[in-house]
Amino acid sequence: MVKEPYFPQAIQWAQKRGLNDIKANWEDYETPSQFSKKDEETPFIPDITGSSTGGKVYVEIALKTGDIERSVSHWKLISTLASMKGGKFFLLAPKGHKTFVSRMLEKYRMHNAQVVDLQ
Repeated sequence: MVKEPYFPQAIQWAQKRGLNDIKANWEDYETPSQFSKKDEETPFIPDITGSSTGGKVYVEIALKTGDIERSVSHWKLISTLASMKGGKFFLLAPKGHKTFVSRMLEKYRMHNAQVVDLQ
């Protein structure tokens, strides 16, 4: 499933949350910094980043996927970055995806990521 239709809602969520310096991997926004892992050729770009008084905030639009390993790998990377920068990591799950995302977080013990309904 493609993330693009969910970007307007996700950016609106970030704005309502009071994030500053919002960057998004979407049209008309500055692209967030990309990250590379040793075992992957293609760099990874977070969906949305911003800052708040608590530090750096990372936001991913989380969808059911056939490539669970890749998604979880990216989520772990972002989770680590958020922890290192004293920030937070949110997974915005559209209707029908929240249960899947929550199960993956539990299965892979990613307790510092917070799942949010994206409606």
